[in-house]
Amino acid sequence: MKRTSFLCVAWLCVATLAARDGKELRLVSPDGNHAVAFWQERKAQGANEVCYRVDYKGQPVVEASRAGLDMDNWTWEMAIGMRDLSQPRTWMDGMEVDSVAYFPLHDETWQPLYGERAEVRDRYNAATMYLSRKDGSDYRLNIEVRAYDEGVAFRYFLPEHPNALFHKVVADLTEYTFPVGAVAYAEEWAQAPFKCLPVDSLIRPVERALTLRLADGKWVALADADVDDWCLTRFVARGKKPRTLSSLMYSPVDVVTYCATPWKIVMAGDRPGDLLEHNDIILNLNPPCEVADAGAWVKPGKIMREVTVSTEGALATIDFCAAHHIPYMLFDWKWYEPCTSHDGDATKVVAKLDMPRVVAYGKEKGVGIWLYVNQHALMKQARELFPLLREWGVVGVKSGFVQYASHRWATWLHDLVRLAAENHLMMNIHDEFRPSGFSRTYPNLLTQEGIHGNEEFPDATHNTILPFTRMINGAADYTICYYDSRLKNTHAHQLAASLVFYSPLQTIFWYDKPSLYQGEPEIEWFENLQTTFDDSRVLSGMPGKGIVMARRKGAEWFVGILTNNDGGTETVDLSFLDEGKEYLARIYTDGGEEVKTRTHVKCTYLRVNASQTLKFRLKPRGGAAVQFVELDGRSARSYRPYKGKWL
Repeated sequence: MKRTSFLCVAWLCVATLAARDGKELRLVSPDGNHAVAFWQERKAQGANEVCYRVDYKGQPVVEASRAGLDMDNWTWEMAIGMRDLSQPRTWMDGMEVDSVAYFPLHDETWQPLYGERAEVRDRYNAATMYLSRKDGSDYRLNIEVRAYDEGVAFRYFLPEHPNALFHKVVADLTEYTFPVGAVAYAEEWAQAPFKCLPVDSLIRPVERALTLRLADGKWVALADADVDDWCLTRFVARGKKPRTLSSLMYSPVDVVTYCATPWKIVMAGDRPGDLLEHNDIILNLNPPCEVADAGAWVKPGKIMREVTVSTEGALATIDFCAAHHIPYMLFDWKWYEPCTSHDGDATKVVAKLDMPRVVAYGKEKGVGIWLYVNQHALMKQARELFPLLREWGVVGVKSGFVQYASHRWATWLHDLVRLAAENHLMMNIHDEFRPSGFSRTYPNLLTQEGIHGNEEFPDATHNTILPFTRMINGAADYTICYYDSRLKNTHAHQLAASLVFYSPLQTIFWYDKPSLYQGEPEIEWFENLQTTFDDSRVLSGMPGKGIVMARRKGAEWFVGILTNNDGGTETVDLSFLDEGKEYLARIYTDGGEEVKTRTHVKCTYLRVNASQTLKFRLKPRGGAAVQFVELDGRSARSYRPYKGKWL
């Protein structure tokens, strides 16, 4: 019997025993790899503490840690003399486990409107722990737990209370204690660079998803899902417990029972790429699509910014987009003035821009127009503005400098996406906001920033960390730059980044104008690039060193390879291609001075098949991009076969 099968049987046997006494929850994933347990311990002064643990393949990835919430209800009662101040000091302390219930295996497959994969499997075992206070207050709490093949998820559910409908959640008590030697790839804000630090060194709050490398070589990620009615929660080492991160809520959250917190996710894998490949767990923990006609008007694609904000510049950019298969053009800031002030009026276009003419010309050329709108205008004018933009023929809104972290602003921002859906407007949320699967429910939210992206010109090593950290959350608008002289990385690196950094709305040529294009042949990569896929795989990779990403759209495959500041070599096993078929490989690499273009990208066209392995020598800060197109026998003879040479 395989080890995982044995673990599955063992954990299920324990779960059956736990169900009999009703005091402990034990759950295992369908494949037997992930296991989670919840139980209660009696602490000093008679206080109760709920604890949990997560194992992966029989070894702990989160050791025994505290779980629970804190409310302000008990503090009010103390203040007016209804409770003894000598009693336990958190809302959870008086809770006791009543029972544990287990539910049948859930197993279904669904098709997203778009994504990194054409189908998503939603398979998990589930259980709920029921707790209540025995002091006559009738306070209750349920802990809902799921064990997926991809990871473990749990959340807190507050049943309706007959006399206390309103609660204020003032603290998330959930902690994460990791095995000795765990290090984290941490950012202090969503657009920050990374630091690789021991858990105890995270003395300032850090972002989620948070990726950790354990001493035994396993990888762990902490993430969340279904957060549209909650505040931002981050992680910080408080110093009271070794190797332990606490949950830090940005603000209190006002709730009306019944209600649930966001899902907390613990993912584990043998490779860092497993975490990215398994990020569908975040989508599965969000409600299904609520926009009935989304398929008729939500259309992913590539987008280019118009930098002059003028009618003439816009018409030229639309022509460029149409010629290079870019279906959208964006007016960023300054199409209305002042665009960063409460005095701005987004219903009035600046004089040098003939918006009706531009929109009409875009429709004629098959290029939709997006507009940037700052939070000031969105706060004042969204309900007036969104119907007006639809009337103008605008297809999408990019929101800028929006507040997102407190409960108030988080609900405002998610409601803004709902309002956009009512008006058939797609959205791109910029600045610090990071996704947690809301695009499943409202797919008009195509993408968001929340990334230290290309407009800030990060180096190549930073870019090799992003796929295994930020990209676990979901789509990121990295804003690919191409011709800008400030780029720190090679142009082949830029081509590959447009595939590695998934975004249904993929921004390319961020700082560029059509006049900068001088016929560089590798631009065909951008022309052929897809932004949503039927399959996505991490073929290899390590944070800080490199990544090889493969994505399929229909019968075509795209591969992006990023290396770090030092460069290196990569081999790409082509066994993901269909056996028995030949493919044209359009290969884009950094060719050096022998390539007589400004970008020095070498374009190679070879005949390959699934039995082969491509070999790349990558320059420092470099990369490579490859498109694979099926060949018939006649066209295959037009291209020379790959002979195993270095590319």
